[in-house]
Amino acid sequence: MAENPFDFRAPPPSPVAGGRCSCFANDEVLSEFLENSPRVPDLVLPDKVFPKQRFIDNPPKIDFRELDSMGSETLPKIMDSVATIGCFQVVNYGIPGESIRSVLSAAAGIFQLPPEKRATVTRSPENSYGFEEIHEEDEGEEFVWCKAKSLELAMEGIWPVGYSNFSEKMETLVSEIEKVAEKILFVFRESYPQNQVMMKGQDSIGSACYVHKHGGNVAGDKWYDVIKMLIRGIDYSHALCLHISDGSSEFHVYSKKGWVSFRPDNHALVVTVGDEIQALSGGELKHVIGRPIYKGEKEEMISMAMLYSASTTENRRAESESEKTISLTQQAIAAIVLTLVYHVLLFVYSKF
Repeated sequence: MAENPFDFRAPPPSPVAGGRCSCFANDEVLSEFLENSPRVPDLVLPDKVFPKQRFIDNPPKIDFRELDSMGSETLPKIMDSVATIGCFQVVNYGIPGESIRSVLSAAAGIFQLPPEKRATVTRSPENSYGFEEIHEEDEGEEFVWCKAKSLELAMEGIWPVGYSNFSEKMETLVSEIEKVAEKILFVFRESYPQNQVMMKGQDSIGSACYVHKHGGNVAGDKWYDVIKMLIRGIDYSHALCLHISDGSSEFHVYSKKGWVSFRPDNHALVVTVGDEIQALSGGELKHVIGRPIYKGEKEEMISMAMLYSASTTENRRAESESEKTISLTQQAIAAIVLTLVYHVLLFVYSKF
């Protein structure tokens, strides 16, 4: 008889060892344990999965011209604003609007470079400057500028004429903004003199600037934008971040405590505090992230966010002192030149 290929036979039953006793002498104890252990505790979930956007009145303004003579009422208001939402505004800071618009116009050319050229100057774990990688859900583009020689060489290789013009204007603008930031930082140092040792700048290339191109007609209220900003944060350690966002519809401030929005004053610098200020204040002031929003704009807009570190102040002071100091070599050369001049004059005088 031919063998049926579909004739499945059940395997023989497993042998049962006889004479084995349960490891639990009392079955009632085991039953009670099994009855109680699977119980899952009641979970109370929050009403809101993510904090909603909260609109607030405009934060207080500092008149930069009166920063040295701020009254007893002005400084507490500023500190209270920083402690509450992490930012304030600065007006009359002495930088002409034409200079700022000139830099913004030059910066627009960066984002006109084709993708294949940008790929050579894309940000990575090794390079914290250059173009930010673009994703489908992104509503804008970002370029991080700094004074690193490697960035200059890379950009001049893909945009020779345009980048030299942009970088020169940017350096001039950043130098002026650094003067504003340095004076503001001094106010914070005076307010927390006991924690100076905790404030150590980690930036080795000076100030960095985030140049952002905003797409037209941006909604600006998508929750994934908030999560992305909080996760990514800012790569550079900094004390202050000074935002140039002329024409913005709103300014959003993100932190672990929440998400607030306001309409900034026109031509005002919005200043947010960084991780170095948080360390300086002993955690009293929290590091936040700011972002301007351009709603209903048909054309693309450019904004900038300059990061200022405590080490930038130290570097500026060191450079200033080095410029004032004459080295021994320079003194020796000057002495030799003066001696030669003296002998030449003496020789000429003896002839006549």
